[in-house]
Amino acid sequence: MNENLARSWEKSYQSTAPKHDKQTVVKVQKKSWITKGEKALYSVVAVMLIAASIYVVSFSSSTDTLNRKMESLEQHVQHQKVTNEGLVYEKKQLSRPERITRIAKENGLKIQDAEVKQATAYNNN
Repeated sequence: MNENLARSWEKSYQSTAPKHDKQTVVKVQKKSWITKGEKALYSVVAVMLIAASIYVVSFSSSTDTLNRKMESLEQHVQHQKVTNEGLVYEKKQLSRPERITRIAKENGLKIQDAEVKQATAYNNN
């Protein structure tokens, strides 16, 4: 009797149970690890960091170029100072009173008993 009862229950269950013949396709949307807003924010931050690093490298490069030019100008100024000092020394040597009187005598000028003094020029600006 148990068998009959089980079979009758099985038949009644099959008639009332939903049929699974049709398969429906269910689209499962995967939730991403990062949302679209976060992706946009991260992208903006990344672009800003890249732009800032390019600016820093550019500024560093221009500063380095400026320093190199400054060093070369300082070397040029130092060389010009040495040249100027040499010319000042040469000017002092050429304007010695003994040399002037010797050249005057060689050219036939007569120097009477007078002292030869160094003349200085003043800028009247």
